[in-house]
Amino acid sequence: MTTTPQGAPPSEPAPEPAPGQGPAPTPDLADLAPETAHATAPETAHDTAHDMALNTAPEVAPDMAPGLAHALARARGPLPLPADRPAPPGMLRLASAASGVSAVPVWPDGVTPALLEEYQVAPVSVERAGEARRVLAACLKCCWTDLEADPWPGVAAPVELVLAAYRALIGRNDDLMRNWAIGALRRLHDSAWIVMSGDEVRLGPRCATWRPESHGQLRELVRRLPAADPSALLPMPPAEAGASSASAAGDADGAGWDEDLLGPYDERRRAEVVAAFMAVEHAAEPVQEVRFAALRDPALRRTVGEMLARRGRTLIQRRDRWTSGYADATAARIGTTLGETERAVLALVLVHSVAIPRAEGVLAEDTWLSPHPTPVEELRRHTQLPIGEMEAALRSLRHAGLLSQVKAGEEAGGYVPGPQFHRLTQAARRRLQEELILAAGPNTPLAAAVRARRRQQARADDIDTMERREQGDSR
Repeated sequence: MTTTPQGAPPSEPAPEPAPGQGPAPTPDLADLAPETAHATAPETAHDTAHDMALNTAPEVAPDMAPGLAHALARARGPLPLPADRPAPPGMLRLASAASGVSAVPVWPDGVTPALLEEYQVAPVSVERAGEARRVLAACLKCCWTDLEADPWPGVAAPVELVLAAYRALIGRNDDLMRNWAIGALRRLHDSAWIVMSGDEVRLGPRCATWRPESHGQLRELVRRLPAADPSALLPMPPAEAGASSASAAGDADGAGWDEDLLGPYDERRRAEVVAAFMAVEHAAEPVQEVRFAALRDPALRRTVGEMLARRGRTLIQRRDRWTSGYADATAARIGTTLGETERAVLALVLVHSVAIPRAEGVLAEDTWLSPHPTPVEELRRHTQLPIGEMEAALRSLRHAGLLSQVKAGEEAGGYVPGPQFHRLTQAARRRLQEELILAAGPNTPLAAAVRARRRQQARADDIDTMERREQGDSR
C-alpha cells in the first residue's frame, strides 16, 4: 500500500514563567515547540510522527538532491552528515562531540511559524503543549549555564535536575505532574529539541535554529526561571569543552538559498511571499486564499510553489483554500515511518469513519475527513492487538495528526481521520482510495479492477524504463 498523508511542524507558545513572576517574554521558544508527526496510512508514511527518533534519517549522500534532503529532515528529523561534508543548501550544519554532525533546515528570511499569530491562523496543535513548553524551559535553565554563549550546544544535565527545575517552575511535586514531565521529555527528544542519553539531557540540534536576535529574550527568560539544586549537575569532561560548533551552508538564516526567487520583489511583496509559504507549511488547516496576497496573485503564488518545490513539497488547493504536502516523487523516496500496528489501526478508522459512510451515501466522495467517529470499542472488536499496543498506536497517530479524538456522544468517544489528510495530493488520494477498496473488499470486482490497472501501469513503467536505457546506451 502506498498512501501519503503529509504535514508540517507546529508551533506553540513560549514557556511560562514561575508563578508570581509575571508574563514570560515571547522569544523563539514560541515558534520552536516540539514538531509533529506526519506519517501515512497503510503502508507508506512520508512525514513523521512525534515518535520520530533523533538522527534516524539516512546519511546525506554526495549526490542527494537538496529537495530530498529537506523532505527527509522534515519527515525524520536532523540529517546525519559525514564529518567532511557541508550541509545541503538552505540547511544549518551542526557539529558537537556528543551528537556528531547533522543538518537542520532553516526558514526563509529567518521568519518563524510565530508569524501565523499575526494572521490569526492556528498552528498545528500539540498534545499537552503547556507541559512541553515548561519542560523545554526547564531544560534550557539547566543546560544553558553560560549565558554569554549561544544556547546550543550547552552542557549535559541530569534528568533529575531538569525535573527539579520543572517542579520549581510549577510549584508542584506530585507523581502525576512528574509523569507528564517525563512524557514531555520523551516527545522533546523524539522531535530533536533535546537529546536524552541515559540519565542525562542536552539541548537538541533544533535549538541551534533559534535566531541570534532572540537570544537576549531567551537569556532574560532563563534568568527569571527559578533554579533547581545545582549540586546534582554532572561535570563535563574537559575534552568536550569547545568541541561544538555551528555553521551554515550559504546564509545562516536561510535567505541565501531563496534569494534568486525573493530578490526581485520589493520588501512588501517579499514579506507576502514568505508569509504565504509559512502559512501553507505550518498552519493546522488549509488557509483561505483571501487572507494571503501571495496566494491570490498567480505570479506570487508561483514563487511560493517554487520555494516549496526546492524542499520536495508542493502546493495543494482545496477550493478557495491552500496547503502544502510532499510532492509525489519525493514521497515515494522517503518511504514509510509508521509501524505495522499503527497502519492497521489507521486502516480500521478509515474503513469505519470514511469507507462505510461513503458506501452508505452519507459522506461525500472526495473527502477523507469525516464526522462519523469510530468508537474505541469498535476498534477493539475488530483487532487482535493487545489493548496496550492499540492505545500506543492511537497515541502515535494522534500525535502525528493522522487521527483526531472526538466526542461521539454523552459518554463515548471515538476517532476520525486527522488534519494531515488535507495534505494529500490528488495521486495520493487516489492511491488511498484504492488501498481502502483492497482492504475492505479484496474479492470484489472493484478490487480486481484496481489490481488489473496496477499491473497494466507496472508493465507500462517497465517498458518506459527499458526504452530510456536503450536510448542512453545508443548515445
